Amino acid sequence: MDCPKCNSNMKEVKIDTLHGPVVIDQCLGCKGLWFDNGEAEQLKKDWMADFVDSGDPEQGKSYNKVRDIECPRCGKPMKKINDQKQKHLQYEACEEHGMFMDAGEFTDFKHETLLDVFRDLVARLRR
Repeated sequence: MDCPKCNSNMKEVKIDTLHGPVVIDQCLGCKGLWFDNGEAEQLKKDWMADFVDSGDPEQGKSYNKVRDIECPRCGKPMKKINDQKQKHLQYEACEEHGMFMDAGEFTDFKHETLLDVFRDLVARLRR
């Protein structure tokens, strides 16, 4: 599978959780992460997933500007989605297959902090 952002190869990463292994895909170039439907939510609750997002968040922010990407599974256009709990967090999703998060976004998705609450407040005020 190729990365929908930078077109580099992606490698499978196996994460052993208390509920069994989860296999996600990580881009060898930009270090973005592909999660099949349900995998990100499952890993969000598991401490073993704390180390999967090994990319540079600053590099991830630069790739977040890439628009109009296609699902690496079906080739359909992916939608930009704002996370329901953390409105400042935006990632791409294919309704049928999964979601792509740039480097650093999964760590943000997994750990809601006081800074995230502040960012969400600022995001709401800007609208």
